[in-house]
Amino acid sequence: MLLAQADTISATHLYICNTMVVSMTKIAFILPDNRLIKRSKEICRELNLEDQVDFYRCDIDEAITLARVLDKTESIDAIISRYGIAHVLMQENLSVPVIEIMVTGQDLAQAFFEAKIRAGTKHPRITYLAFSNMSNDIQRLSRIMGIDLEICELEAPEDITRIIDTLPKKSTDILMGGATSMAYGAKKGFVTQVVESGDCALREAFKSAQKVILAKNNERRHTEEFITLVNSVREGVIYVNRDRKIQYVNSQVENLFNIRFDEVKGLDLRKVLSDNPQFNELYTALDNCESRKESYHDILVELNSKWLAFGIEPVIVNSNVLSLVITVMDVTTIQETEIKVRNEVTKNKFYAKYRFDDLVGDSPEIKETKRLAREFAAVDTTVLITGESGTGKELFAQSIHNASARKNGPFVAINCAALPVNLLESELFGYVEGAFTGAKHKGKAGLFEMAHHGTIFLDEISEMEMYAQSRLLRVIQERQVMRLGDDKYIPVDVRIIVATNKPLAEQVNKGEFRQDLYYRLKVLTFKVPPLRNRNGDIQVLSKYFLSHYCSKHNRIRTFSKDALNLMEKYSWPGNVRELRYFIERMVIVTKQKEITAQQLMTYWDDRDFGEKTENQQIQQTPIDEAERIKQAIEKAEGNISRAARALGIDRSTIYRKLKAKSKD
Repeated sequence: MLLAQADTISATHLYICNTMVVSMTKIAFILPDNRLIKRSKEICRELNLEDQVDFYRCDIDEAITLARVLDKTESIDAIISRYGIAHVLMQENLSVPVIEIMVTGQDLAQAFFEAKIRAGTKHPRITYLAFSNMSNDIQRLSRIMGIDLEICELEAPEDITRIIDTLPKKSTDILMGGATSMAYGAKKGFVTQVVESGDCALREAFKSAQKVILAKNNERRHTEEFITLVNSVREGVIYVNRDRKIQYVNSQVENLFNIRFDEVKGLDLRKVLSDNPQFNELYTALDNCESRKESYHDILVELNSKWLAFGIEPVIVNSNVLSLVITVMDVTTIQETEIKVRNEVTKNKFYAKYRFDDLVGDSPEIKETKRLAREFAAVDTTVLITGESGTGKELFAQSIHNASARKNGPFVAINCAALPVNLLESELFGYVEGAFTGAKHKGKAGLFEMAHHGTIFLDEISEMEMYAQSRLLRVIQERQVMRLGDDKYIPVDVRIIVATNKPLAEQVNKGEFRQDLYYRLKVLTFKVPPLRNRNGDIQVLSKYFLSHYCSKHNRIRTFSKDALNLMEKYSWPGNVRELRYFIERMVIVTKQKEITAQQLMTYWDDRDFGEKTENQQIQQTPIDEAERIKQAIEKAEGNISRAARALGIDRSTIYRKLKAKSKD
């Protein structure tokens, strides 16, 4: 209830009407004196604070009840009062600040001057009833003004009646103090003088209240920002002081431990969590964190059949640990987040583009291969794909992935022949910081980790060194990897598809490939047929690639019938890859709309069709691999690129094979 006329209000009436009282209140102005309230309202209008202040006239006892209600309903930001009321309210441990209207030296001098006039003597005897928070300058001012002053200090409201009742009337000329005490003194027959605060003191009180409110609002805003911040993180946050008393917990902790902050605030951490021995490592880490001023991470605790991961950060000010911030997270949540992050990071970088419908061909051979691959896609077993270089083994691997239950996971492909053995290991299995010279500062996840919940495709598996083969075998068997330089295993859920253009059985017999790994890989296996064995597919693919590259390069080209027939006769040692890029070349370099057989002969990359039988023999004769490479190089007159194209392999493969042969 807003007391616009400053009428007397009872505590009971206030409590009943508190919803009306608090709705507009910002500052509560509580005084027992109507005259001071009237002057205070004038100051409010002067300072444009009329809408921010509610005025209440009540005695000390009513003021206490009023303040408690206002504080409980959180309707005000500050209380302004004076003398005894302010002193008493300051001892109430209210959450709102109490601003005291001070008594200035000018106010005291005015009161002493009026008291001397009323006493009718130059040196009156004055008894001053003052609470202990009053200024100590009263004695000095009284001596200056020639006043015989006695100060009676009040500690509590009941002291007013006790002191006045026992004070002899003849011992004092004037009784001086606040409005409440002077009202009682007048009843007891004393000559009284109320010490009133002047306008300067009132203005200063209002300004102080505004400053306090501004600071409180800033603090409230910062607190809300802090609460919003800590509640927005996925980790649970527990803030404790040096005595391990809880100062704050966020909503995640409330949900995780089924507690409420207002119920655990100020309680010992051990009482809130548990005395379970499972938490001993956490409590030890808290002690060490404070003594060593170090952070701790990944403290695992099992609670109610679930694992929690704790971390501790010390709050250090001036080299002293003032408090500790504890973070906690359900390991299951961490794992789910890890999966989501992995998928988000890898979905644009590691994805399978091709599906079975993208595999062009109508031959019985390719149809049967696709049928078998589709069956393999339905299960999660390791797949071994064999076939000559350029037949499209990776396209089949991608199609298997996209037809499997892992289609929404990453598809990670790597050519084992394209990297040196040491680099291949670090790429596949990752490494920790300091594992080797040049390692990234925080280490790096390997491709197996990046393929988590997806598929990894290892092309040219035959080129993998024996040590890497043993590590691959462990991944297949244990479904976990260990980064280079680390001593911990990381679980991975990944399907493995491998491919080779070499007969692995022969490599096993030669001791170049692990037998146990070979048997692990060949559980499900199929061979992609070479293009020359795909009856009718050369023309189908030729027309498909012609349409594709005409669209890409904005050209109009067609094949003559004799051109298609000629391409059908060629062995295509580079298989589909060779056919594809040869047709792109023809689309670009030919000028006529129709591509004829004669033009094919002209642009056949330094080879005529008389070579096809020899090239085919180079490809098919079961002679020593090094000798076959040597023949191809001689046939190409030392041109490695031409030799590689004739063999259907990469230039890097030729260099590597020659280097290996020279070591032998």
